[in-house]
Amino acid sequence: MLALSFPKFGHPAFAWIALTPLIVASARAHSLRGAFLTGLLAGVVYFAGTLYWLVETMTTFGGLHTGLAVVAAALLVAYLALFPAVFSVIFARCHRAYGFAAFLLAPCIWVTTELGRQYIWDGFPWALLGYSQVTVLPIAQSASIVGVYGVSWILALVGASAAAIVLERGRATWVLAATVTVLVVGASLWGDARVRSSVLTTQGTPVRVAVVQGNILQDDKNAAYTGNAELADLIAQRYIDMTRQALAAGATFILWPESSTPFYFERDLVRGGVIRGLEQEANATLLIGSDQIEPVKATPAVEKPQDLYYNAAFLVQPDGQIGAVYRKMHLVPFGEYVPLKSLLFFVGPIVEAVSAFTPGKASVLLPVDGHIVSTAICYEVIFPDLIRRFVQDGSELLTTITNDAWYGTSSAAFQHWEQASMRAIEEGRYLARAANTGISGFVDPYGRVMEKTGLFHQAIVVGDLRFITSRTIYSRCGDLIAWLSLALVAAALLGARRAVN
Repeated sequence: MLALSFPKFGHPAFAWIALTPLIVASARAHSLRGAFLTGLLAGVVYFAGTLYWLVETMTTFGGLHTGLAVVAAALLVAYLALFPAVFSVIFARCHRAYGFAAFLLAPCIWVTTELGRQYIWDGFPWALLGYSQVTVLPIAQSASIVGVYGVSWILALVGASAAAIVLERGRATWVLAATVTVLVVGASLWGDARVRSSVLTTQGTPVRVAVVQGNILQDDKNAAYTGNAELADLIAQRYIDMTRQALAAGATFILWPESSTPFYFERDLVRGGVIRGLEQEANATLLIGSDQIEPVKATPAVEKPQDLYYNAAFLVQPDGQIGAVYRKMHLVPFGEYVPLKSLLFFVGPIVEAVSAFTPGKASVLLPVDGHIVSTAICYEVIFPDLIRRFVQDGSELLTTITNDAWYGTSSAAFQHWEQASMRAIEEGRYLARAANTGISGFVDPYGRVMEKTGLFHQAIVVGDLRFITSRTIYSRCGDLIAWLSLALVAAALLGARRAVN
């Protein structure tokens, strides 16, 4: 049910009771070891079901043998499965120590493990439980107060109360069930009223934005990068022609996808010059995804230094000058770098297919027509703390550029789109998304899809968005509910240990 809570095969309804069987099984486990194995099995099914597309990505586009791709994907799934396993162990421990009160702790335990997925190691907070509700707008509005972790907390609370009904008898169980029902109904009514008010859609300064979906197949992009000059010219011309169409539609801020230029924008004076000239003619601002090279000078300690490669976004101003460059900070594991490379040497061909990148270090903001805009590259948009940092620093409009061609027509593109949409609700900002092969489009500050494209076709989407300066409660307080959950779980474990001693 956890796997079936997400697109494209699942439904948000599953998420409400997805944790119930796991909580029941953990409570009935004869030992902590049994609880761990139960949670591990649940985690394997959960993440194998939501990340199954990794194998196709690594074989089709990474050049890895199917067997090795399965091993690499299995290692990532096994790692992520440790978090539900930890949830099961902690819940089982608390259930033994505190009895019924453990059901109240369950949502805090679950959110704590999700928080761990964001911060432990390099972080991989994909398919957090709260993301399942992004299309259920009345419930999703809670994210404007408590973020995606808060939505996860609500879902886990419902699952825990259902487990209490299965395992416990007595007045406390029904009081909990009634209280949870009132909470969910109240949150739904408030969320519905918030969406209906649409106050944020009347605030701020309007801006006409266009996202360009060039639909360049990954094989063509790779061929252009590796020396096919004719193909590089054709790809560049396609984006230039589509940009002219967007300009004709009145767009003053235009987004190209991640790594959209089949050349290094800063270094290619001819093709880059054409793009700069286009913006000067139209008096518009352009955001383009292009790789960036930073030369490293030789030193006595390093005789043959290797240049640094960045996955970057360049803001081209109306005068043709580069106004800002944002370098991607959260790189994709097995896509842009290999975790534990010395141990996982066999997946090297994947990174070689796209080059090994260096993470950026600064959350650079982009000046657009007197306003401040932020961008997230690819799966960076699933990190709520990063997007919140942009808004704290003054971002008035959220953008994200990506290349989801790697994922084919699998669930990944749909999951990615919905997770990006949650950021709009959390921050109370419009979101513009440009994807090479889709899904591209616009989301309003309430998570409503204004317009979006399908997969694998050329498209230009033009829409009237707004620069917004007001702040949501979440943008001010952040993931407070997640950190409070962590503190509460730590205190509960300490208390349980003392009780045993």
